[in-house]
Amino acid sequence: MKKLRIALIYNSYTDSQPDDKSDTGSLHYLRQMIRGIARGLRRLRHEVAVMPLAGDLSVLQRKLHRLQPDVVFNQYDDVVHGALYEMRVAAFIRMLGYPMTGSPALGLGLSRYKYMSLSLLKGAGLPIPPSTALVERLSDIHEHKWTFPLIVHAAQEHAGIGLDRNSVVETKTALKEKAREILHTYKQPALVQHFLKGREFNVGLLGGRKVQVLPLAEVDYSQLPRKIPPIMSYAAKWVETSVEYQRTDVLCPARVDASMTALISKTAVKAFRAVGGWGYGRVDIRLDEDGQPVILEVNCNPCLDSGMGLARSAEVAGIRYPQMLQAIIKAAFEGPPYDIQLPIFIPGNSGRAKGR
Repeated sequence: MKKLRIALIYNSYTDSQPDDKSDTGSLHYLRQMIRGIARGLRRLRHEVAVMPLAGDLSVLQRKLHRLQPDVVFNQYDDVVHGALYEMRVAAFIRMLGYPMTGSPALGLGLSRYKYMSLSLLKGAGLPIPPSTALVERLSDIHEHKWTFPLIVHAAQEHAGIGLDRNSVVETKTALKEKAREILHTYKQPALVQHFLKGREFNVGLLGGRKVQVLPLAEVDYSQLPRKIPPIMSYAAKWVETSVEYQRTDVLCPARVDASMTALISKTAVKAFRAVGGWGYGRVDIRLDEDGQPVILEVNCNPCLDSGMGLARSAEVAGIRYPQMLQAIIKAAFEGPPYDIQLPIFIPGNSGRAKGR
């Protein structure tokens, strides 16, 4: 690929609360990841301009107009509970006429509207957990016949936000307490599902027109104390001092036979495509009581930190970090399919209407 001018954008919003030093999901660690991505892109001889975005899209518009990048490397991620700006920022970039890495606005939005995306997957004939329901008011709980145990999520969050030791419930009373916490704390509905106890896999996906399924990763909860539910909670993902973080491991490549690997991979690709995913993503899958794969979540904007998550699976596949980033950029120029290059906002005489 020729040398490109790349705008690397990320969400720099802060509520002025000091970072917890043990929280690897904090803004401090985000900036470390962004610097790592910039280094990886520069190793490929690209020209990279890092653009923090704290909420004013007109500032982003002016910066992009001055730079005239060949592509926007989109790492904008919501940090305010219940915010749904990821899809709006992505839509704005495309309305300016710039090619953009990763999934389009629709895919990003569906990643966050979990109940909507799961309903779409179910309608497409793909397996989702039983008893999947949205609780918008506590009275909704009485309208369903539940099969315990259940897991209770914040319906519009990601990265494990809202998931903790009390998220897996065995009684209607515990269900009501957890749902009440989510409604009041996160100002959004609660997503309730039957809790599956089988093996859990992260399926990394890379590419545009041709999606490559990376080696499966399995989440190993075997060292967790029995009193802590085997789930990828916020603490397990990000808080280095927690028991959940220290006792949860990820094994990549996972030890899975060829037929199950093929079934999990096929299910993940179908789910990713169904929600409009593109470029890169991750699908989380858990086995049900019959040992069959069930889709927990489609993540169209997973962490791209070196040595973690998607990058770790890519490395197992023999894809070095800079080459993974290159594949993500390549996909940006391939599609998504049927995405017409038709800018709406064109400041000045940028010539952007004809695209690049």
